[in-house]
Amino acid sequence: MNQQNPIVRFLRAIWRGANGLRKILHLILLVFLFAVFVGALSGTPSSIPDRAALVIRPAGELVEQLEGEPFDRALAELVDDGRPQALVQDIVAALQFAKDDERIEAVYFEVSGLFAGGLSKLQAVARAVEEFKSSGKPVIASADVMTQQAYHIAAHADEVYLHPDGLLIIQGYGRFRNYFKDAIDKLRIDWNVFRVGTHKSFVEPYTRMNMSPEDRESTTLLIDQLWNSYRRDIIAARDLPDGAVDDFVDNLIDHVRAANGDIALAAKERGFVDQLMTHTQLRDTLIGYVGEDADDPDTFSAVDMQDYLAQMRLLHEKSADENVAVIVAAGQILFGTQAPGQIGSDSTAALLRRALNDESVKAVVLRVDSPGGSALAAEIIADEIDALRAAGKPVVASMSSVAASGGYLISAGTDRIFANPSTITGSIGIFGMFPTYQRTLDALGIATDGIGSTPWSGELRPDRPMAEHTKTLFQLFIEDGYDDFITDVAEGRNMDKVAVDAIAQGKVWTGQDALENGLVDALGDLDDAIAAAAMLAGLDEDEYGLKSIERELSPLEQLLIDFFSVTSDAGVDLSGWVRKPTPVESALRDIVTSALRFNDPKGIYAHCLCDLDL
Repeated sequence: MNQQNPIVRFLRAIWRGANGLRKILHLILLVFLFAVFVGALSGTPSSIPDRAALVIRPAGELVEQLEGEPFDRALAELVDDGRPQALVQDIVAALQFAKDDERIEAVYFEVSGLFAGGLSKLQAVARAVEEFKSSGKPVIASADVMTQQAYHIAAHADEVYLHPDGLLIIQGYGRFRNYFKDAIDKLRIDWNVFRVGTHKSFVEPYTRMNMSPEDRESTTLLIDQLWNSYRRDIIAARDLPDGAVDDFVDNLIDHVRAANGDIALAAKERGFVDQLMTHTQLRDTLIGYVGEDADDPDTFSAVDMQDYLAQMRLLHEKSADENVAVIVAAGQILFGTQAPGQIGSDSTAALLRRALNDESVKAVVLRVDSPGGSALAAEIIADEIDALRAAGKPVVASMSSVAASGGYLISAGTDRIFANPSTITGSIGIFGMFPTYQRTLDALGIATDGIGSTPWSGELRPDRPMAEHTKTLFQLFIEDGYDDFITDVAEGRNMDKVAVDAIAQGKVWTGQDALENGLVDALGDLDDAIAAAAMLAGLDEDEYGLKSIERELSPLEQLLIDFFSVTSDAGVDLSGWVRKPTPVESALRDIVTSALRFNDPKGIYAHCLCDLDL
C-alpha cells in the first residue's frame, strides 16, 4: 500500500477536527434553540384571570404609528436604544374590549413614563376612558412623576394617586425656536430663501433672529386655543372650580411654599390628585379592587395591555367580504420609500394602491398626522387618492394632532375631512431654500472658477453664488407651487380660489377654526371618519370589516422578530450580541435623519413648523 503523504494526513486530520467541531456547535445551537422555545412556552402568560385589572403603561410619546421598521425596532429594544412610543389606537382598542369583558374589573394606568403626545391624542384616550367608565368599572391612575400629558390621561380616572415624593408639573403650551441668521452671516453663508405665504414661518430661523409679528400672531392664537381646551378638559374631568388650573400654575410657588416645599402635597391640596401613595400602599389598594395575583399574593391580579390586546384581537378582529381600509400617514412627507413613522412618496403611494387593487376594500380612511414636507411627494400621494376616488372607492381624511401644509395637501382631495377641535392644520404655503457657501471658502483661501456653455452651466453649485436668473426661476417655481396648492384646495373643498388664498398664506389653524373657515367638513375622531367612509361606500352598518393596510414584513423579518420575542419571553438576554450606539453616534444619527428630510428633487416644500413646547 502506498503510504499517504504526511501533509495530506495532517490536512485530513484538521478537516476531521473542524468537521467534528462544526457538528458539536450545531448540536449546541439546536439545544439552545430548543431550550429557548421550551422556556418561552413555559413562560407564556396563562389565560386572563377571572378577576383582573387591565394594566396600561404608556411610555414615551403617544403616536399614530410606531416609528421605524419593525425589525429595527425589535433590534433597538434589545439594547434599549429605541425611543419609547405608545400607539393611541392600541390604548383605545384595549379599553373598548375591556368595557364589556367581565374578567376585567378595573383599569390601572401607570403614566410615569409618558412625556409627549398631541392634545388630540390625549383627548382620544380620554374619550375611551370615559366610555369605559360608563360600564361602572373603576379606573385608577398613578405615577411617580406626572407630566402635563400624563396628567391629562390621569385626570379622567376615578382615582388619581401620586407618590408622596413625586412631582406634578403643568407648564402650558408654547413655541420657542432657535434663530440662526447671525450665525449664518458669521459663517459667510448665503441662505437663499424662496416662499409664498405671509405667515409661512418655517424659513424664518434662517432669515431673522426673532419671531416675526405674523408668526407671533398665528402662534398666540394657536396656543391660546390649545391651552383653553386643556384647562377645560382638566376642570371637567376633576370637577374643579373654574380657574383652578390657572391658579395652580400661576401661583405654583405660593402653593408649594404653603406645603413646605412639597409639590406633591400642594397638588393634593388643590384637588389635582386624590391621595399620595407609596408603591406598597398602591399595591394594597389595587388588591382591594381586583384581588391578589394567583401566583404572587404580594401583588394584584393583572393582565398587561399588550398581552390582553393580542388575545382579544386574535379572537374578535377579522376582516369581512367588504371592508373599510385604514391607512396611517404619520410623520414627515419625504420623497421615495420610507420606514413607518414617515410618509414616503413611493411607500405611502404603494399602500394606497394596495387598497385600490384589493376588491374587499370599498372605502379608505387616511389617518393623517403630519406637518408636511416634500411638495412633490405630497402631490404624488394625492394622485393615488384621486385614483381611488376615480375607481369608486371613497376616501375620508381623519386628522390627528397635526395635518398641516403637506399634511393638509394630501387631505384636501378626499371626499370628507374630519378633524379634532385641537388639530393643528392649515399652513397652506410653499417654500424653498438653497444655501451657498462661496464666501466661506473665500475666507479660507479657496476659489471656484470655470466656464460653461449656457447661463445654467455651473448653477446650483453650493460653492458658487446663486445667479439672479436662477433666483428668479426658483421664485417662479415656488409661486407656481403655491398656485397649484390653493387651486387643489379650492377644487377639493368646492371653494373660491380667492377665498382659499385669504385663509392660506401659511396661516395655521386649529380644527375648530378650520371648520369655520371651510377647510374641514366636520369635527370627529377616527371612528367618525370610518363610519362616514362606510356610509359613502353604501356599506350596511355593523356588516363591514376594518382592514389595516401597512407595510408587510418579509418572511425573514418576521422570523427574526419572532425569534427576538421568543428569546425575551424565555429570559434569554441577547443584548450582548448587538452593539449599542454611543451617545455621540445617536446624536449624529438624529442630526443626519433631520437633514435627510429635505430630499425633494425640486427643493420645494410644503412644511409647517407646528411643534409646540411644553
